[in-house]
Amino acid sequence: MLVLLIVFMVAAPLSTVDVPVNLPASGAPVSERPRDPVWITLTAQGLVLADQPIAPGALAGALAARTGSRTDTPLYLRADRSLSYGQLMQALDALRQAGYRNVSLVGLEASP
Repeated sequence: MLVLLIVFMVAAPLSTVDVPVNLPASGAPVSERPRDPVWITLTAQGLVLADQPIAPGALAGALAARTGSRTDTPLYLRADRSLSYGQLMQALDALRQAGYRNVSLVGLEASP
């Protein structure tokens, strides 16, 4: 029973975001994962908030519903490496226009 509990404790955080994205590697030090992160994923198909696709103009409303309109909530942006710099900037501009300025970019840990 204890082994089963440990397996679920390890596997649960890994299954929180199911959107496939090809993240670039980063040499930045790994930071501690927050308790209840707000994940935003940018793919070739568009923006995804917590596994739900978001229409281009509906990001502010979806974030307000998710965060309770608290614009100081930390957001974690995952962007596919195949996207252009311009597409990433458009997503960051949309977040800034919605009032969210605490945005962290997520990447894979670089291999040594």
